Amino acid sequence: VPTASEFAVYSGVSKDTPVYAIRQAAIIGAGTMGGGISMALANAGIPVRLKDSSQAALDRGIAGIRKNYEISVKRGRITAEVMEQRIAMIRPQLGYDGFGDADIIIEAVFESMDLKKQIFAEIDKIAKPECVLATNTSTLDIDEIAGATGRPQMVIGLHFFSPAHVMRLLEIVRGKATSAQVVATVLALAKTLRKVGVLVGNGYGFVGNRMMFPYMREAQLLVEEGATPAQVDGALTEWGMAMGIFAVDDMGGLDLGARCFADIRAMQGAGPRMPVMLDRLVAMGRLGQKTGAGWYRYDETRKPIPDAEVEALIEQTAREIGVTRRTITREEIIERCLYSMINEGAKILEEGRAARASDIDTIYMTGYGFPAYRGGPMWF
Repeated sequence: VPTASEFAVYSGVSKDTPVYAIRQAAIIGAGTMGGGISMALANAGIPVRLKDSSQAALDRGIAGIRKNYEISVKRGRITAEVMEQRIAMIRPQLGYDGFGDADIIIEAVFESMDLKKQIFAEIDKIAKPECVLATNTSTLDIDEIAGATGRPQMVIGLHFFSPAHVMRLLEIVRGKATSAQVVATVLALAKTLRKVGVLVGNGYGFVGNRMMFPYMREAQLLVEEGATPAQVDGALTEWGMAMGIFAVDDMGGLDLGARCFADIRAMQGAGPRMPVMLDRLVAMGRLGQKTGAGWYRYDETRKPIPDAEVEALIEQTAREIGVTRRTITREEIIERCLYSMINEGAKILEEGRAARASDIDTIYMTGYGFPAYRGGPMWF
């Protein structure tokens, strides 16, 4: 761990910083993320109380957890007996019963600031003083969430990646008031969960997603200027990325991407030109894999299929916004997509929201499909 004098994000944290014992956990939200986080904790031997607002949501969550464990049994990774033991460690419930005994409470609900602040105000009243209060958010302001409590020093961001019981990366987001002891505690918890915990500073999108936004923007501008989604994705995967950016967008949901772009527009004001195709696809109900169509079409195999309808819409959109389409080379695709990401990483380092270039590279190689043999975006 770097010394406090080296990196502000690690201020006060050293190998001797005491940690809170994490023996019991509680999670709010039994959706995909809440279920996956529950499994990660249960796999590490930590019992979990899993809360949701309706019995139907709880039933769906537990069914999803069981289905995931059954896949592991089928593949020979665990036995049926171990599966039942781990499921038994996850206790579904509708209320906050027993939350006062939890050593860490992780909120994993829909990405809504109002909802998250409401929940943190509620758990502030029932959690014990030494309980770590964590939010699983991918973009939202940790400090604003912490402000809903009377103990902002106990609040921290834990950005798990889906599926949370599989993905190794855990982006740990420190707010301005988060104590060194809470930081040390969650760094230790990441090791217990066999995850790669990377500490970052608060700010929209933190590190990983913040660098994704200019990457996505540049890819979409390339498409409006003359490329196709398949051409851009083909160049990126040939270069070494695990997935093309348009396939990633479809997997995450175009409505999520559009909401993030809207937030960025609001923050930047009269900033650089933003693409318009994304909003048009969302307005058509093409939200990605979950609706069977986004930038690509999808069948039951969920493999992206280039769609002539989208390509025609791109050409029409370019004419309407006054962009003359031209031939785009593979080299231009790689340079514009990667350099926009790398430039954002440089800004993050300059602002001190990441401690080291290697932290950014670790985030991208463990959570974003960046080819390890390229060393990460900053090394590259």
